[in-house]
Amino acid sequence: MTPTFAIAGKLTREYLLPPMGSPRLDAPGGNLLYAAGGLAVWDTNMALIARVDSGYPREWLQSLEQRGFDVRGIHTLPRPAELDLRSFIAYTEANERSQTSAVSHFARRQMTFPKSLLGYQPPDETHRDIRTPDPDSPVAMDVPKACREIRFVHLCPFDFTSQSQMTHLFKGGSNQTVSLDPAPSYMKPTLWRNLRVVLQGVTAFHPSEEEFRALFWGETNDLWEMAHQICEYGVEIVVIKRGAQGQMVYDSKGRHRYEIPAYPSRLADPTGAGDAFCGGFLAGFQQTNDPLMAALYGNVSASLKVEGSGPFYPLEVMPGLAEARLHALKEMAREV
Repeated sequence: MTPTFAIAGKLTREYLLPPMGSPRLDAPGGNLLYAAGGLAVWDTNMALIARVDSGYPREWLQSLEQRGFDVRGIHTLPRPAELDLRSFIAYTEANERSQTSAVSHFARRQMTFPKSLLGYQPPDETHRDIRTPDPDSPVAMDVPKACREIRFVHLCPFDFTSQSQMTHLFKGGSNQTVSLDPAPSYMKPTLWRNLRVVLQGVTAFHPSEEEFRALFWGETNDLWEMAHQICEYGVEIVVIKRGAQGQMVYDSKGRHRYEIPAYPSRLADPTGAGDAFCGGFLAGFQQTNDPLMAALYGNVSASLKVEGSGPFYPLEVMPGLAEARLHALKEMAREV
């Protein structure tokens, strides 16, 4: 049976020092899993598309299959040395996110530095050529033929070239919905011309506010104007993710503008909340075909994610909680 959804993104071996709760040291992570966790709050019938090396634990892939996910699109490269799938994230006492100075973060918490993290270097995006694909990004060739006609597709942040190829692969299908979460590396005014080409295959665009302001730096400070300009290239829906401030939703078809506050959650670990939002949005759009309702679904997924650590924490909550939050959130959204 063909899955209802497909998500393409990155898998990592996560080293996470969250604001609250226990560290996650060499645990399954990556934007792909956080988006899958957000989607799985509402529906688990999805295919996952990613790249790993032969050293990636087989039991982690098996656990994804046990959750009911289709993992045929997770492509294993033959040599473990090709990829460094480790990722490090720590939160400071001020709850600010850091991906550098791993040794000092462990020392500050009086924790032993894990041997498996020795030699880790955070990815350097400063001098990166956007035309050069990341070896750990999924590529169009990795997508099984059986998954190419899936109607609802989300592309997590990864390199520009690989995202472009994925967009072109899926937009050729009949009546396909493609949502795209951009990578910060190409959200720059100098790359606007390149981005416009990709946007022609995108239904819903999900930048963060910081990424959006970086793209339109020096041109406009009006977020609604930015959304309008993006939609001139064929995008139907723009959702601006604003963290604790919630989301702004621009529906170009109906020319509607909505503001949605973040659901008031107990903040334990914000890691992956934006990805969880995107997964929830896709589920909501498939179920309702309504941009506002889709954003409410995503908002709820993100609200569940921030209350605990790990991509699948949203699935560990009390049954019925997501539906109750969705009902409450409908009253909080407003058209502007």
